[in-house]
Amino acid sequence: MEEIVVLIVGAGPSGLATSACLSVHSIPHIILEKEDIYASLWKKRAYDRLKLHLAKEFCSLPFKPHSPDSPTYIPKDMFVDYLDDYVKTFNIQPKYQRHVESASYDEADGKWRIEAKNVLTGGVEVYVAEFLVVASGENSGKYIPELPGLDSFSGETLHSSEYKSGAKYENKEVLVVGCGNSGMEIAYDLSNYGVQTAIVIRNPVHVVTKEIVRVGMIFSKYLPIFIVDIMAVLMSKILYGDLSKYGIRRPTKGPFYLKATAGRAPVIDVGTVAKIKSKEIKDFKHVLNETGMPKNDFPHHWKGEKNLYCCGLSRRGLFGVSMDASAIADDIKKVVTEKLN
Repeated sequence: MEEIVVLIVGAGPSGLATSACLSVHSIPHIILEKEDIYASLWKKRAYDRLKLHLAKEFCSLPFKPHSPDSPTYIPKDMFVDYLDDYVKTFNIQPKYQRHVESASYDEADGKWRIEAKNVLTGGVEVYVAEFLVVASGENSGKYIPELPGLDSFSGETLHSSEYKSGAKYENKEVLVVGCGNSGMEIAYDLSNYGVQTAIVIRNPVHVVTKEIVRVGMIFSKYLPIFIVDIMAVLMSKILYGDLSKYGIRRPTKGPFYLKATAGRAPVIDVGTVAKIKSKEIKDFKHVLNETGMPKNDFPHHWKGEKNLYCCGLSRRGLFGVSMDASAIADDIKKVVTEKLN
């Protein structure tokens, strides 16, 4: 059994950011990561053409802004290099291939008991911590719905996290299920490789550009969300016109309101809309289920009861990760300091 002040579950950007913030406060902690490497989603399961959808000023982790020379929208490989440098800078050393199986709070001791399976040895390791931070990420798990006939489908079926490039699908027919940011960009990439591409359109979605989002995030610091939404929707209408004739309907609520209250991100267009308009990409209609997220609303989502925290689940991407990690570390420091005094 190992005792520690803080235990962090997950070594993605959320876990790394929390670790860095705790290190700055000189608070002992460990990270348990189920994969064999940190930031596994970025290093193993991100498609080749991926770039950060938000401008770099909204995607830096605590205490390490992106280089002024880096592009506004950072490519995947450059962001991975940034994470590598972040880990070296703060000497972050996760314990890999530890799959957390249970976590229980001991009311008598006021501590968390965490059991994790060591994938390499098959043994179960026990940790006791005063504080528990869940930093497993919003997109750590993949979901493939059960569809009639899918089990007998003779073609290839894969989740977006397994997609790398459209090169291997050249001259084939591919249906992309889901019109979120990954689905739209994958459909665009497939079409660029000459793939006969169709996409399943979700319920009403906002379609915007990266620059519309960037402007909106800047103005949201100074203006009410409903005004920012009016501006964003107006810019989208001017740029794209009426998309309903192409199977894309706008929600009645604004894009920034939906992101803040329901976690529904707007679709950031990388060129897919033009291909849908030209019928290079065909659309189908479908409805997908929503998934659950933190119980508490933003900005109080990161703190639970009994020294339990969550990082990176605010539905605000890397910008939210940075905010969560700083808030968690500051709160833990406050509690630890009060105990010492």
